[in-house]
Amino acid sequence: MSGVWGIVGALISVTGVITMAVLTYRGTRTAARINAGPAAKQVDLSVLQASVERLEKECTELRQEQTRTRGVLWSISRWALVLRDQVTGLGGTPQPPPEDVEDYYRTGV
Repeated sequence: MSGVWGIVGALISVTGVITMAVLTYRGTRTAARINAGPAAKQVDLSVLQASVERLEKECTELRQEQTRTRGVLWSISRWALVLRDQVTGLGGTPQPPPEDVEDYYRTGV
């Protein structure tokens, strides 16, 4: 009878070892996922910060370009008005400006 108990004890021991191995494997994988989470979030944060910096730089460049374009547009409009006044001063009739230019002269936009 003690031989049967020895076999039962051995089977229980083997079952316990297999169960512990499975639980250890699952625990290790869960721990790896938990530890990988912050690293993945850090990568996401780095990508987001790089994107924001790039967009801020592009926005600054576009604002500078817009400011330069407005300055040139203002100079051209003043120059065109001077030319119109010269033609009128010489007794001529200047060609009427296109409608969008006339809107710009009227509204400044």
